[in-house]
Amino acid sequence: MSSLRFVGARWRPILAVVSLVAAGVAGAGVVRLCWAEVTPPSAVERRVTQMVTSLMAKQHLSRHPLNDEISQRAFKLFFESLDPLKSYFYQADIDEFQQNAAKLDDMLAENNTSFANVVFQRFLQRVDERVALVDELLQQPVDLTRDEEMITDADQLQYPRDPAEARERWRQRITYDLLLLKAGAAKEVESGEKDAATREREAREKISQRYHNFARRMKQFDNNELLELYLTAITSSYDPHTSYMSPVSLDNFRIALQLKLEGIGAQLQDQDGKTIVAKIVPGGAADKHGKLKKDDQIISVGQGDADEMVDVVGMKINDVVQLIRGDAGTDVRLGVIPCGTNEPVTYTITRAKIELEDQAAHGEVFEVGSKPDGSPLKIGVLDLPSFYQDMQAVQDGARNFRSATTDVRRILGEFKTQGVDAVVLDLRRNGGGSLVEAVDLTGLFIDEGPVVQVMGFDKLREVHRDEDRGAAWDGPLVVVISKFSASASEILAGAVQDYQRGLVVGDEATHGKGTVQSLRYLGELLGVPYPPNYGALKITVQQFFRPNGDSTQKRGVLSDIVLPSITNYMDIGESDLDYAIDFQRIPGTDFAPLNLATAEMIKRLRSASEQRVGQSEEFARLLARIDKYRERKARKSVTLNEAKFLEEGKETELDKEEQAQLEEELEGDNKIKRDFYLDEVLQIARDYVQALQADQLAKVN
Repeated sequence: MSSLRFVGARWRPILAVVSLVAAGVAGAGVVRLCWAEVTPPSAVERRVTQMVTSLMAKQHLSRHPLNDEISQRAFKLFFESLDPLKSYFYQADIDEFQQNAAKLDDMLAENNTSFANVVFQRFLQRVDERVALVDELLQQPVDLTRDEEMITDADQLQYPRDPAEARERWRQRITYDLLLLKAGAAKEVESGEKDAATREREAREKISQRYHNFARRMKQFDNNELLELYLTAITSSYDPHTSYMSPVSLDNFRIALQLKLEGIGAQLQDQDGKTIVAKIVPGGAADKHGKLKKDDQIISVGQGDADEMVDVVGMKINDVVQLIRGDAGTDVRLGVIPCGTNEPVTYTITRAKIELEDQAAHGEVFEVGSKPDGSPLKIGVLDLPSFYQDMQAVQDGARNFRSATTDVRRILGEFKTQGVDAVVLDLRRNGGGSLVEAVDLTGLFIDEGPVVQVMGFDKLREVHRDEDRGAAWDGPLVVVISKFSASASEILAGAVQDYQRGLVVGDEATHGKGTVQSLRYLGELLGVPYPPNYGALKITVQQFFRPNGDSTQKRGVLSDIVLPSITNYMDIGESDLDYAIDFQRIPGTDFAPLNLATAEMIKRLRSASEQRVGQSEEFARLLARIDKYRERKARKSVTLNEAKFLEEGKETELDKEEQAQLEEELEGDNKIKRDFYLDEVLQIARDYVQALQADQLAKVN
């Protein structure tokens, strides 16, 4: 069976979609749903379930048995993924299903996942009731003068006990939605573009459409998606990084790691039931075709010269993507309504291999002051979004394939040609990737030696070493991290720190994910020549440890120099996740520290950075924003009084700025932006170059 080990952030596309259920509306009374009315699991679903439970029992790091404890954890996670704000289900629903909370393990032992179907059918019933209530509430006046608060902390919420409680919950939710939309449209009223009545009507229509679209998306949920959701609730009860991937999710995961797909090169999004072009990938087939543009609506898709065009209006976005994807060299026809027009047109685009360059390593050289001889001091900044690798090429035995290591090696060569004095490796948005890439890429910065240790349930220790003599870059190195930097990023940062190879700068600590996952392709378990795609189980099989023996699990890699950042205060670390594996420590390996970042040197560099940050107006504004963020984060409710809400409007704008910053850090656009934060990193790098030169001079003398 093929097994690819990697150390990456969580991959849960289905859970992410369902977590959009940020609110709900209650209505009718409780109606019992007979289990006999639900279609039983298919033979394939039973087979997949059997494979997943068998692998969990034999290969998971914890060796935790599938028992009542796992069953009750999974029950909790499954309902949280469907209804995180406890807005759809009634307490009576939960009480009814609670009778099976400790029996899910027994059902799974018989490869029976009917419980998921029963719960989801009830969920759809409640969604319909809540949407009907939304429409009813939107026909009524909304009092925005009441001095009341809406609870926003899910832990403080209870499921509504009856239709009256549900109605009150949703009256508040609709009030909040209206306040948000009215605040957003206030400028249009002030400018005279729209009057208040028009703004109010449009806001109510938009809210109604929002919840109707959500109901539509939930009804499009297919059996594979539901099985993925349910089995992942089971596997995540062992640890947060073990999950089942449906066939579609597995394909998407492969694309993400190999940085290429075959298609037209357009990113799509669902916008009120419409398939809208969110982005045209530079250099892709659509970009070269030249006619499809951002914000165009795709209304139909046809294959090659076939006459039939499939109507995709209202179709699930994943299904639309599957229709458009295809082998390079084949044609796809798109029915399109260009943005700003009402006239549909048809485009024929030839699919091609698309390199997802936005997610590839890239670099840029900056000048930061001058050297003693008057020449500019140059620092190469290398942004690495992930430790990617072309998984399919590796499986096929190819010798030359796209990987993070080959790209970084090339960029370091270019830096040398340009005469850089130091390298800054930016891992702030790097959530991990291939374990092999983590080891190989770390080897670009050290001569040779142990990079990471791994140990499984059997307590046998395995040391992954850099076997290649020499380094692609042996000069000053600064690694920038954030709380988003996870797994493979932590392997590299930890090794750099243990070897005293360079500085680690950024948030107080990295994410804290210190476990290794292996990808098990379920179809290959059948042992047939052409195995079907049954998806895969991403399963935690080992914990990794730094060369010095410390795990990064829950604790992360601590920065040598901490810089202010909002991400430092977000609840996004490993320790914030349910059922995370505990921190451990094992004996260290034999390695020779390079003494390029001694404790005394770090102390001096930290003091100089703190002094600059303390005198910076930009960092002062950031610190004020951080204080506001922490203050709002501590609040468990929001006002529904319009006057007070508008007074807090500036905080809403800050929320938008923080969200934009978060999205930029996670997605990026293949451009390295020189802002005040990067400027401080560059100043630290310059100080570091000078400190190393001073130390070398002192040794010579």
